[in-house]
Amino acid sequence: MNQPQEKFVRFQDWKSEKTTEGQYSASNGMYPGKIRTTISSVSEKVQRGLESGSASFRRIRKSLKSHSFNSEFASRQKMLDPQGPFLQRWNKIFVLSCVIAVSLDPLFFYVPVIDDKKKCLSLDSKMEITASVLRSFTDIFYILHIIFEFRTGFIAPSSRVFGRGVLVEDTWAIAKRYLSSYFLIDILSVLPLPQVQELLFPAYILFVTCLSDTALTKRTVFHLASIPVMDTLTCFPKVVILIIIPKMGGSSFLNTKNLLKFVVIFQYVPRFVRIYPLYKEVTTSGILTETAWAGAAFNLFLYMLASHVLGAFWYLFSIERETNCWRKACGKKPGCKREILFCDGDVGDVTFLDNYCPIQTPNETIFNFGIFLDALQSGVVSSSMDFPQKFFYCFWWGLQNLSSLGQNLHTSTYVWEICFAVFISIFGLVLFSFLIGNMQDLDALSPQMKCSFVCFTIVKDTLNQTYLQSTTTRLEEMRIKRRDAEQWMSHRLLPDNLRERIRRYEQYRWQETRGVDEEMLVHNLPKDLRRDIKRHLCLALLMRVPMFEKMDEQLLDAMCDRLKPALYTEESYIVREGDPVDEMLFVMRGKLLTMTTNGGRTGFFNSEYLKAGDFCGEELLTWALDPRTSSNLPISTRTVQSITEVEAFALMASDLKFVASQFRRLHSKQLRHTFRLYSLQWRTWAACFIQAAWRRYSKKKLEESLRQEENRLQDALAEAGASSPSLGATIYASRFAANALRALRRGGNRKARVPDRVPPMLLQKPAEPDFTDEE
Repeated sequence: MNQPQEKFVRFQDWKSEKTTEGQYSASNGMYPGKIRTTISSVSEKVQRGLESGSASFRRIRKSLKSHSFNSEFASRQKMLDPQGPFLQRWNKIFVLSCVIAVSLDPLFFYVPVIDDKKKCLSLDSKMEITASVLRSFTDIFYILHIIFEFRTGFIAPSSRVFGRGVLVEDTWAIAKRYLSSYFLIDILSVLPLPQVQELLFPAYILFVTCLSDTALTKRTVFHLASIPVMDTLTCFPKVVILIIIPKMGGSSFLNTKNLLKFVVIFQYVPRFVRIYPLYKEVTTSGILTETAWAGAAFNLFLYMLASHVLGAFWYLFSIERETNCWRKACGKKPGCKREILFCDGDVGDVTFLDNYCPIQTPNETIFNFGIFLDALQSGVVSSSMDFPQKFFYCFWWGLQNLSSLGQNLHTSTYVWEICFAVFISIFGLVLFSFLIGNMQDLDALSPQMKCSFVCFTIVKDTLNQTYLQSTTTRLEEMRIKRRDAEQWMSHRLLPDNLRERIRRYEQYRWQETRGVDEEMLVHNLPKDLRRDIKRHLCLALLMRVPMFEKMDEQLLDAMCDRLKPALYTEESYIVREGDPVDEMLFVMRGKLLTMTTNGGRTGFFNSEYLKAGDFCGEELLTWALDPRTSSNLPISTRTVQSITEVEAFALMASDLKFVASQFRRLHSKQLRHTFRLYSLQWRTWAACFIQAAWRRYSKKKLEESLRQEENRLQDALAEAGASSPSLGATIYASRFAANALRALRRGGNRKARVPDRVPPMLLQKPAEPDFTDEE
C-alpha cells in the first residue's frame, strides 16, 4: 500500500546530490572525493563550453548561408554618398595626391648616373632612397581610396532619367561594380614596382653573400649601406632575386636602368587612366573651376608637370644613348669586355671611348647623339652634379621644347628618338590649346605662336568644337551666377545660415542639371517628340504613385506633359500651414515630414513622414474638381518640410484645373477611394474620428458600470430592511463610494487639464471632390 514512489531527479536535484556527496567526502577527510568532484565539475564546464561553442558555430554557419545575414550585415555598414561633402573633399585631395604621385615617379629616372672618371654607369643611392620614400607616401592615398571605393554607393544608371537617380547602398552590389571597373587599375597603380626594383640590386648582392658566407667586400658594404633595412631580412629575398636578376643577364646597373624605364612607363598608363574620371567627378560639382583663376592655374600646373616629365625622360634617354654608344665601341674593339662599362664590374682601360663616342667635339659620322647631345655636353648626367642642378636644367629643357612644339629639336636617324620628338610636338600642341585656346588677338603673338595657334584652331575644329565651347560657356555662366549671388548676399547682409542654404541649393542644382535648362530644351521640340520624351522620363515614375495607377494612357500623357521636375534640399519648407496651395507634389525620391496643428489649436499636433510614391497638396485636387470653385486657391492644412534631398514632380494649379476640365475620367468614383486611402488629410480626420468615437464609447461604458454599482448598492440596502446595516453592506457601500470618487477625480483632472477636449479633437471633415461620374 505505502510503496515508495519513484523519484525522477531533475537538474537541480542532480546538482544537490553531487554537492551533498562532495560535502560528505570532505567531512570524512576523503580528499579523493573532493578531487574527483573537482575534476568532474571541470570536465562538465569544458563539455558545456564545447557544446555551446559548437552550437554557436552552427548558428554562424547557418546564418552565413542565408541571405538575411548578408543584408543585415550590409545594412550595418554606413555607405558614403558619392556627392556628399566628405567624398567631395576627399576626391579633391586624392586627385591632388595622384598628380603629385605622377610628378614623383619621374624622380626614379634620375637614379642612373655616369661616372666621368671611370666612364661607367652607376646608381645614385641617395636618389634611390628619396624617390622610394616619397613614392611610398603617395601610395598610402591610393590604399585609402581603394578602401573608400568599397564603402561608396553609386547612382543606378537606369534611374537617371529624372533628377540625380537612386543611390545604391548594397555592399555586395558596390563591391561587384568596383571589382569589374577600376579595381584592377587601382591595384596596378598602387603596386610598389619602382621601390621593389630599387631593392633588387642590393638584395642580389646580399643573396650572393648569403650563399657564399664570405666576408663582404668594400663595394658590397657600400651598396648595403644604402638600405639598412636589408640587414634584418637576411636571406629572405633570395628566392625572388634568384628568379629575376640572375636570369636577366648582363650588368645589374644596366638591368636596373632598363627596369626603371619600363616599370615607370608601365605604371604611368593606369595612373593617368585613373586620374581622368576622378578629375571629371571633381569638376562636375564645379568646385574646382568655380573661379576663372583656378582653372587657369590648374592648366598652368599641367603644363609645368608635363615639362618636368619630359625633362626626366630626356635625362634617362640621354644615358641610354651614351651606353648604347659604349656597347657599340666595345664591340668594335678586340678583347673588350662589356663589364668594364658598368661600375659593378672590373675596372679596365676605357680611354678608347673618347674616340668612338666623342662628346665635347661631336662627330656625327662616328655616332650621332641627336637631341641628347646637350645633356651629355652640359654634364647633367654626371654623378658629380648636384640633383637640384640636374632637375632644373631638365625641367627647363622640357618647358622650352613644349612651348616651341619641338621645332628646335635636331634629331638623328634613330627611330625611337624621332618618335620621342614627335610625341613632344603633339603633346605640346594639346597643352598649348588649353592655355591660349581663348586667345583672339593674334597680332600680339610671335610668328611661331601664330603658326601654332592656326594649327590648334584646325585641330580644335576637327576634334569637337561644339563640346568644348558649350562646356566652357556653361562653366563661365556658373561662375558669373555664383559671383553675382555672393555679391548680392554680401550687399544685403544675409545671415550665414541663409547663405549656406543658397549655396547648397545652387550646388545641388548644378550637380543634377549640369547647367542645362531642361524645360527650355524640351519645350522647343515638336509636340509629338516632346510627348514621347515626357513619357520616357515620367511614366515609369508616375506609375509608382497610387493615384495614377488606374488612369488611362490619354490621361497619363496629359499629366506627363504638364508635370514639372522639382528639387528641394534638406530642411526646406515646401509649404506652411495656412498658406495657399499652388501646386500638388508627387514624391519620387527622398523623405519629407508633414505636420498639422489643426489651425493652431492648443493641445493638437499630428505628424507623418512622406516617402517615394506619396503626395501632398491634395487640397488642390478638391479645388480643381469642384465645378463651382472660386479663383482663390485653397489653404494648406499642413506644413511640409523636406528631411533629405527630395526629387519630385509638381503639378501646378492651372495645369491641374486644365486636366480636370478636359478629362472627365478624372472624376471617376474609383479615384475617390484611392484618393481617400492615400490622402493624409483624410487619414488624419479618420484617426481623429475613431479616437473620438472610442472616447465616447469609453465614457458610456464607465457610466454604465457606475449605474450597475449603484443598483447593486440599492439592492443591498433594501435587503437589510429596517434593521441595522450588516457588515457586508457597509463594506460594499464604502467600496462604491471609493470607486465613484475615483471616477470623479479622474474626470475632473481631465477637464482641468484640457477643457472641452473631446469635441474639438474631431477635425473638420475634408471637402469631398466632385466625383459625379460613375464607371
